[in-house]
Amino acid sequence: MPNDKTTSTLQAIKSYGKGLLSFIRRRVKNDADAEDILQDVWYQLSAVVNTAPIEQTGAWLYRVARNKITDKYRKHTEWLLDDLLFDDEDDDDDTVDFSGLLLNETATPETEFIRNLFWEELFAALNELPIEQKQVFVWQELEGRSFDDIAQQTGVNVQTLVSRKRYAILHLRKRLKQLYNDINNY
Repeated sequence: MPNDKTTSTLQAIKSYGKGLLSFIRRRVKNDADAEDILQDVWYQLSAVVNTAPIEQTGAWLYRVARNKITDKYRKHTEWLLDDLLFDDEDDDDDTVDFSGLLLNETATPETEFIRNLFWEELFAALNELPIEQKQVFVWQELEGRSFDDIAQQTGVNVQTLVSRKRYAILHLRKRLKQLYNDINNY
């Protein structure tokens, strides 16, 4: 016989399941990712319900879903940041290396602060770009879309897209270099 906590979890799934899945699907690139995130949300709900009551279940579920989506993009982006942080053409010491901070799984207040600062600076620098360069970078690096897919959607030549992304990367490297210097001098 189910207990009150199990009943509460099942009631939340029944009440919010379809809407939450729809919310997540609009924010990720495929259904498999959406379903994985939804599973993570339900798992977290079941863990929390066993420890403390949730006053506003709907708000809590959507907040957790947003956080899981953000985490997914951050994890995905960390793998793709090698293109941004390292330049194969540059053999000098002018290359920025945030990988130690971003890929380190140790979470201290200092590393969390620096990670958050990095993401804030990255998004601020992206907002400085011309819209075409920003879009290509976001679509390709943050959403993981191929140049061919972007070219089909926009009607823009793949070489033009590659060029736009390259200009975006050069700008982002320059902007993040200052942050890197500031952190190292701290």
